[in-house]
This record gives sequence, C-alpha cells and structure tokens, in this order.
Amino acid sequence: MPSTPRPLRKLGFLTIGLFDEADPRRGHESTLEIIELGERLGFDSAWLRHRHLQYGISSPVAVMAAASQRTSRIELGTAVTPLGWENPLRLAEDLATVDILSGGRVNPGVSVGPPMHFDEVKEALYPDTADTEDFSYERVRRLLDLVRGKPASDFSGVQGFEVFSDRVQPHSPGLGRRLWYGGGSLSSARWAGEHGMNFLTSSVVKAEDREGPYDFAEIQLSHIRAFRAAHPDGEEARVSQGLVVIPTDSASSEQRAKYEEYAARRTPRTASPQGPARLMFAPDIVGTSAEIAERLHAHAAFREVDEVAFALPFTFEHEDYVQILTDMAVKLGPALGWRPGA
Repeated sequence: MPSTPRPLRKLGFLTIGLFDEADPRRGHESTLEIIELGERLGFDSAWLRHRHLQYGISSPVAVMAAASQRTSRIELGTAVTPLGWENPLRLAEDLATVDILSGGRVNPGVSVGPPMHFDEVKEALYPDTADTEDFSYERVRRLLDLVRGKPASDFSGVQGFEVFSDRVQPHSPGLGRRLWYGGGSLSSARWAGEHGMNFLTSSVVKAEDREGPYDFAEIQLSHIRAFRAAHPDGEEARVSQGLVVIPTDSASSEQRAKYEEYAARRTPRTASPQGPARLMFAPDIVGTSAEIAERLHAHAAFREVDEVAFALPFTFEHEDYVQILTDMAVKLGPALGWRPGA
C-alpha cells in the first residue's frame, strides 16, 4: 500500500436519473441540468446508470447525446450498460455516433451476465433465441472488436449507387481506449486488464470464497491490483472508484438529517456478504468534506486510484444533488488534491 494516497486527478459523479412515470420529461431534464451544473463546477466526468423496466435511465446513450449538445468539456459515461440487453454491433454504432457528436467525450462502461429477471423478460427481449444467447465475456469482446474497428462484414465496396464499409461507421478512433468494464470480482478485474480495458469498481464487490472478518476496502484493493497486474499498462492502467459519499458542508439541518437517515438504513447490509453472490457493500460516507477526505485517505482501495465517480444517492431531490455536487467540487475535491477543469 502506498504510504500516501495518489492525488485525485479526475473527479466524476454518477446518477441514476430517476423520474416520475406521470412526468418522465421532468426527470430527464433534471439529469441534463445536473450534468450541465457538473461541467460548470469543473467536474471531469458525469456517468449514467442504466435501468430497464424501472423509473431510471433506460437509454443512457440517448441522454448522453442530448448532454453532448448542452456541454462542451465534461466527459460522459455509462456505469454500466448491461450487455445482456444489447446487440454489440448496434451498440457500437450508437456509441461511435455519440462520441463523434460529443467531440470524443464518451466513456462507455459495460458488464455481462444474464439480464435481471431474465425468465420474466426473455419472451419480450429474445423471443426466438433466449436459450442460445451468450451472456459471457464473449459479448464484451465482440463490442471491443467492433468499436476498435475490426471487420463486421465480409463485404465492402460499391453496389449500385451505395458505398459499403466492412467496419462500424462512423468509426471513432479514440473510443476503443475509453471502454470500461464494471466489475466486482477478481475474474472480471483480470479479464478487463487482459483485454486492455479501463476498470470501474463500485460500492459493491464479491466476497467470493473469502472467510471473515470481511473488509470491503481490502477486497476492492485486491481487484484493483489484479486488474493492473493483467493490464499492458501496469500501474498506469486506469481505475475509477464509485463509492457513495455525501458531503454536508452547505447542507441544511433537514438535509443532513435526511442524508444520515439514508445511510443508516443501508448500513446493516455492509456487515457481511449478502445473498448467493456473496455481495459486499461499502458503507455510505456522510459528513463534512474534511471528515470524508480523512476516511477516504484511510481507505486501502482509494489510496491506489486517482479517478472517482462518486455515486449520487438514488432517491434525493434535485436541490439535494445541487448541494452535494457543489460541496464535492468546492470542498471535497480540493481536500483530496483535485483541481477543477477549465
């Protein structure tokens, strides 16, 4: 473990983009306003969660396209897009298009595995191929190859008045270096490193076959080190950490009480592995920026990253996010060694 943490180089945030079913436009507009605010505050990146058949962002690529036309500098990412819902070829086309429109600011984060509640949704999603769909890392590899410009077709050239390419168009040359894998296990960390991806590690990891006592930070640290050991760039390979932190410097007393209650309700699940997957959850960190910085500097995994995408709580109001983001940029970021973008 380094004797001192790395200075924070990139500060980002992650939002789920909740909306009311009766007024979905307002929720999506709120998300775009939050991204615009993030750019004004100097954040380096804004990340969108991906939710299907829920009241959160179901099409982050479309939201990134809209955000790209209302911002000029902030990077736009997904954390993460579950590829079990996607056709890699079509997704590669959409991502490249938005990357071109944004001027090269898209950071697609992906994961694999069967779609959530697959048995209930498979007749709508894959009515003819549900039993043969491959939800393994192979699906990521296909996306990587297509984004990086490998052939998608055996045919190219002119046919009549039309010109055909054998690779995804538009091709965005830098996009292949900005693909991230969202992983919570040692195997996913190693796979991402071996395939030259970047690595997103969140507030959820797998305890796998470890025996207690359980330390979330040490488990996450083992994933970061496994990823970098497998990556061609070694210690320079990019890792972004996505803990839930809630600074209260400028919060009202009512907001502070709400934030503390939110974290307290979620704390019991952090004591031991949860469910068959043995998931470990990181405690939410609520307090002043000075208090949060002290806890992060003592966090074994945070000490080895220089990029973060702090996750905004799912259920707060727009004005709460404004306060939290402002304190992150004005107080917390500088306390962690970060300086805002131009």
